[in-house]
Amino acid sequence: MKAAVYYGARDIRLEEVDIPTPGEGEALVRVLRSGICGTDASEWVAGPRIYPVERRHQHSGHLGPIIPGHEFVGEIVEADPDSELPPGSLVASGAGVWCGTCRRCREGRTNQCARYKTLGLNVDGGMAEYVAVPSKTLRQLPSGVPLDHAGLAQPLAVGIHAARRAGARDGDRIVVIGAGAIGSFVLAGLAHLGDFDITVIDFPGSRLERAARLGADRCLPPSQTIAAEVTDALRGRKPDVVIEASGAPGQLAAALEMVVDGGRVQAIGIPKEKPALDLHSMIFREITLDTTLAHVCDNDLPAALQILATSPLLGNEFAETPVGLDHLGASLDRLADGQVEGKILIDPAA
Repeated sequence: MKAAVYYGARDIRLEEVDIPTPGEGEALVRVLRSGICGTDASEWVAGPRIYPVERRHQHSGHLGPIIPGHEFVGEIVEADPDSELPPGSLVASGAGVWCGTCRRCREGRTNQCARYKTLGLNVDGGMAEYVAVPSKTLRQLPSGVPLDHAGLAQPLAVGIHAARRAGARDGDRIVVIGAGAIGSFVLAGLAHLGDFDITVIDFPGSRLERAARLGADRCLPPSQTIAAEVTDALRGRKPDVVIEASGAPGQLAAALEMVVDGGRVQAIGIPKEKPALDLHSMIFREITLDTTLAHVCDNDLPAALQILATSPLLGNEFAETPVGLDHLGASLDRLADGQVEGKILIDPAA
């Protein structure tokens, strides 16, 4: 089969490799769409940081690098006999694999599993014509969802998980800093989970325009006085929850400054540098600072598919026309250079 194989920074090669043989509890999936994200772009530009390149290939047995791709949908061609998903099923994968027996798994926090691994980051993933996938990570696509929209399911699940972790209650005033892909998916998750007043902050342009179409109550540009401007926009009230989804310098500190005393700040954007935080103010104002990572497959992936099935707007806004594996390097350059507004999708058969 044809696969994209990562060897190091700016070194991804198209190769012919063996079709994987599914193990116990796995299905063989023909990949129909595979997305790329900021993690893939970081590995492309300056990796390996997460990708394990000195490892034994999961299925081929030789020493070497990894097949990336952790955002993918496809068709089951060889079913897991213990699964209810038969051959021919169209499925999305959550990609994260959990053990089910450790403490965090028993608590339902499977994304914090002691033995957690992710297809396309830790073991071979979906930038190939076929991939062997643990059946428990698969969910059947709702009828009528376009494949290009379904390709957004895994990153949307990450946004939904972040929205849940924010702990907002109906009627809360929420600020989302950053209207890129993850900020927009958080916005979609909030709209799915409750009735909130949502302000989105980003630079004027297409991202803020998209946030307005996706349901933000108001959109504001960043400034040195953004905390006061948010309070003014909320008629003298500070936000109950602020979600920092940009990772940009100074924005986590800005989130802590603008939230109401006793409020919550959630960090989802990954900063390139260690942020400076005013712990004195946080303590005296009793601010809760939370973080979020990945998603809980059993809860968040079905919710993501439900949103994509009932709201084509999100898919229309994000899904780019798929390209072939031979365009992967150029696509990663586009993403790394900040030239992507939507979601790049790869069709391995193209």
